[in-house]
Amino acid sequence: MSNSLAVNVTGANFESEVIQSSVPVLVDFWAPWCPPCRMLSPVVDEIANEKGATAKVAKINVDDNPELSRRFKVQSIPLLLFFKDGEVMDQMLGATNKKTLLNKLDALR
Repeated sequence: MSNSLAVNVTGANFESEVIQSSVPVLVDFWAPWCPPCRMLSPVVDEIANEKGATAKVAKINVDDNPELSRRFKVQSIPLLLFFKDGEVMDQMLGATNKKTLLNKLDALR
């Protein structure tokens, strides 16, 4: 995830980075052993770099954060949750394209 503005989120910073965010947040639940997650990662990083101050991108490693995986009932990855004002507004399961993710994120503004 070098040179990416995506934030690595854990149980310790989830509230401040996602729930209390003043901008919409795309949360990527992923794992390093997941091929679709690895395919999607560069796309998620591009979105993080492009959106800058208008939206936030957060990545949560499900292996390192089982409590967040349980909280959001993650059963398959990659799982992408779209937050606004601390609430899940939309979600997508599986790898997808950049345009679809940008459209969903932009719809939250």
